[in-house]
Amino acid sequence: MKQTYCNPLDLGYRYQHMKEGPRVCGFREGADPTLVRFKGLYYLFVSMSAGFWYSEDLLNWQFHAAPDLLIYDYAPDVRQVGEYLYFCASRRDENCPILRSADPLHDPFTQVSAPFDFWDPDIFCDDDGRVYFYWGCTNTDPIYGVELNPETMEPIGEKRELIFGRETELGYERPGDNGVVDLEHSVVYQHLKAMFNPATQKIEFPAGMAQMGNYSAEAMTKMFLSIGKPYIEGAFMTKHQGRYYLQYACPGTQFNTYADGVYVSDSPLGPFTLQKSNPFSAKPGGFITGAGHGSTIEDAFGNLWHASTMRVSVNYDFERRVGLFPAGVDQDGVLFCNQNFADYPIRIPSGKFDAAALEPEWMLLSYKKPVSASSTAPGSSPELAVNEDIRTWWSAADSAPGQWLAVDLGSSQDIRAIQVNLADEQVVVDFPADSYGDVRHTRHIELEPQLSHYVIEVSDDGRNWQLLENVARECVNGYYEYPDGVTARFVRVTGGALPYGQPLRISGLRVFGNGQGEKPAQARASAVRRGDLDAVVSWQPLENAQGCNVRYGTAPDKLYQSWLVYDENRVVLSTLIKGQKYFIRVDSFNENGVTPGCVMEME
Repeated sequence: MKQTYCNPLDLGYRYQHMKEGPRVCGFREGADPTLVRFKGLYYLFVSMSAGFWYSEDLLNWQFHAAPDLLIYDYAPDVRQVGEYLYFCASRRDENCPILRSADPLHDPFTQVSAPFDFWDPDIFCDDDGRVYFYWGCTNTDPIYGVELNPETMEPIGEKRELIFGRETELGYERPGDNGVVDLEHSVVYQHLKAMFNPATQKIEFPAGMAQMGNYSAEAMTKMFLSIGKPYIEGAFMTKHQGRYYLQYACPGTQFNTYADGVYVSDSPLGPFTLQKSNPFSAKPGGFITGAGHGSTIEDAFGNLWHASTMRVSVNYDFERRVGLFPAGVDQDGVLFCNQNFADYPIRIPSGKFDAAALEPEWMLLSYKKPVSASSTAPGSSPELAVNEDIRTWWSAADSAPGQWLAVDLGSSQDIRAIQVNLADEQVVVDFPADSYGDVRHTRHIELEPQLSHYVIEVSDDGRNWQLLENVARECVNGYYEYPDGVTARFVRVTGGALPYGQPLRISGLRVFGNGQGEKPAQARASAVRRGDLDAVVSWQPLENAQGCNVRYGTAPDKLYQSWLVYDENRVVLSTLIKGQKYFIRVDSFNENGVTPGCVMEME
């Protein structure tokens, strides 16, 4: 049984196929995770999965197929109310059902109500048995909240507006990678701009035209004015020691800065105050980025965990994965996640722990090491499998079984874990004519498991190989742990039959273990504010470092935000809050460990 895990989580993410005109795009998606502990088991519900996962320990997950459980409704929410697990999900323009089951593994979910249409729902049951409901997912409207009757699951009273976007004050809410939106190169923006009259603040069609396509001038005006605005979405309520932490996601799932912020109140319907330390969940750098639209729960030992969405967004914006992060509330009531080296192996302690003190279990041995391959498709390179970027990959030249990729670690190393991240590219299948899909019949979730077959081998000399894994399962981010260690210099992955007859494609052959050399020198850093929402952090070149982990926060002992940087001597922090004082620490690292930097106040 595993004792560690590595983000993105090793789950059987399902394929779906999107039809847009003559084009059909295939990709794997898992997003908007709701994690819940119910009657001794952990349940993980994830968008577009046609089922859910369950676990006894948050490490070893089993899939339970549920193809009739509103699988085309986004952002499934599950919460315990009394002896039942309640379920709801998102749909537009029609009332959304709320269902429940006393035993999700054996009893079906049955409908309780269908109160109204909503998107990104969250049901919260307070300690006194009163039930509250939160929802919202647009770049024009807020997060709403309302009380529900716990018997009928119908609203009590009027809804309240709780959280609005504040992208001019909160850097982490700005859309775009690193908080930058390139509107000048946006075809949609330029088209609408040409019809927009600044004097009237309206889109104006040519004379005699009442609408364009399916859109009225009023609808297109709203669309134009919302471009560059963040999506405020994915509400989730956590109560801790009498305080209510209302979490929300922003600015958009396709950006590296996708994050969860949090507001705090003494009442479930507010008023809410922005927590000074924000975003509380963010992972803008490293192998896989993004940590938004999630859920925060307490485990069996009283520890907090936050599950959230991580982005790939290459084949399609909604090509995504799930991440799990240790979380906590400090002595001052600040909710935080520990996302330092958050895509490195993490050990889950078997008891109560200090989430802020957890460190990566092992370091990365394979970064930019020499790689070789049986063949390489045009436009790809073996080096792309060891560059710590899930959005680029090596591809074999064809789909013949036996294609391989091997990394040379340079010398015999103490290997403790291997993660094999496969990639999809131009997956095109015939869209099933009988797919019941979504209401527009443009989306089809693949219900049949699509197995990946490959073997992992190691060698001391590159000629004689020892088999470690013979894989034949539904996996794209396979993670394999060797707690007693495997000593080898070479690691090789050889492909067999892969989903839809694809060639072997690897976006990350990541080898973790205990390096045998010296840690890097300490980084000598500086941090200078550049406007209200950004800062430039820079440090001297470090010859023996793979990179630096830039930690920052609102106090020297609250460095809860971080940005993992490889092969650079600077980073622009684009997630700052206007008027907020910050402190930073730049930790250098390599395969041998981490060298902490010195804490300093940002200039």
